[in-house]
Order: sequence, then C-alpha cells, then structure tokens
Amino acid sequence: MTHTEITRTDCRQCDTEVHGIDGRYACPLCGWVSHWSQGHSVLPTEVDDREWDR
Repeated sequence: MTHTEITRTDCRQCDTEVHGIDGRYACPLCGWVSHWSQGHSVLPTEVDDREWDR
C-alpha cells in the first residue's frame, strides 16, 4: 500500500490556502488546478486501477 500525504500550498490564481494529496491541488474558490505532473508521487496506470472498466 502506498503512503499518501496531505499537503498545502497557496493558490497560484487567488492566493487562497489550498490542501491536496501528494502535491496535487484544486482551488475551490477560483477553480485553479495544478498540473498532474507536479505531484510528489507517480500516478497509477490504468493497469493498476482494479475498478477501471475495460
């Protein structure tokens, strides 16, 4: 099982403090979303997702 971490940063559009998981963020006030590649861990592939409908 992979360890996940709750992280925080300031929104790059409206400067609101936002919290995310492993460095991935979405601001609830203005809609800013960090790019998927900016996280602290590698995202699982579709092969790793047991719920993915093939």
